[in-house]
Amino acid sequence: MPELSVAIFATDHDQRAVLQVLVDGTNVARTACSNSEMPVGANGPVIRKTRGFAPDVILVDISADGITSTLRAIELLHQEIPDAAVFAIGPMTQPQLIVSAMRAGVREYIERPTTTNDLLEAFVRLTATRRKPGSESSRGKVFTIVNAKGGSGATTVAVNLALALQSIHHSTALVDLAPLGHCALHLNLKPTFTVSDAITNLHRLDSSLLDSFMARHDNGLQVLAGAATPTAIEPSASDFARLFDTVVGLFHYIVVDASSRLDSATRLASNLSEKVLLIAHADVATLWSAGRVAQYLGESGSRDRFALVLNRYRKVSGFNEAEAEVAIGAPVLWRIPNQYFAVSSAIDRGVPVIQQGSTDIARSITGLAEYLTKDDLEVKRTAWSLFKTV
Repeated sequence: MPELSVAIFATDHDQRAVLQVLVDGTNVARTACSNSEMPVGANGPVIRKTRGFAPDVILVDISADGITSTLRAIELLHQEIPDAAVFAIGPMTQPQLIVSAMRAGVREYIERPTTTNDLLEAFVRLTATRRKPGSESSRGKVFTIVNAKGGSGATTVAVNLALALQSIHHSTALVDLAPLGHCALHLNLKPTFTVSDAITNLHRLDSSLLDSFMARHDNGLQVLAGAATPTAIEPSASDFARLFDTVVGLFHYIVVDASSRLDSATRLASNLSEKVLLIAHADVATLWSAGRVAQYLGESGSRDRFALVLNRYRKVSGFNEAEAEVAIGAPVLWRIPNQYFAVSSAIDRGVPVIQQGSTDIARSITGLAEYLTKDDLEVKRTAWSLFKTV
């Protein structure tokens, strides 16, 4: 069942109806109550009624003809129902309004008119960052790997990083979200099922069924393979949200190969990720692309989780890392040496480089895995979930 309960405030009848449809359409939230009046006093009936529903989110529509009263209402709601996160729907063309709304207590400011995906991303950000006192369940860390530019090596990094994490910590899954999946090919696996099968069976997906959909590599890594053929109809972001909610409950680490996929699914995975690794080369075209990819994926959340991994790295005359970091807005986290022919041969044979003895590239990717998990002494994390356990 949906976890988040939402209280809607909108003075316009049509807008209220639209917001309810959008909220319920996310499949991770439900409308608990809908109000046509804004609260005007701390002890008024509107506040008491809303408090009685114990909403997780209060969604407030800021209309052009009632800005002052709406900002006051937001302040009241924030003060009197502190356990609820206040989201505002309003125009993006008025920077001062956005600032005022944030000062009044708004956690998320979403553009008006909005979409189901806009709300879904905001709900995901809330649940991913929420800390639930007393929860004993441990939820997995997600690392999303994205190409800054096609052919930069995201799949190679994702496959070898997942193998390294499995060797060090065990309990690792590799999820292939690429438009046309290549992870299984890199691992010489012939999966019977793909991520599409998991999505199709979301209505009955549990740990046993998910396990049956995954292929297992010799070292224990479990792989949810990517699409074997291009598909015209893509699953919705809310479908991927439900899939990830199951996956993070079963594994300590989840490596997502987004490859060059740039859509709501990749933005969702990025919002849920501990780190988003942009795989880039030290050339102008790739670094230019890295900046645009980071900007797109970071539009709906914090960009602090983004980092550059320079693949096929070699010293280039005139390349300045510090300037690149400033231009892209993400730090250079790691450098993987250039051993192109070894990697190419590894892909052809289906034997990843990390399993081919002690090479510079194997040591580098193992070092990256150790760095990403250096603070996880017991591999325990505070829980987050999009859905209640029933």
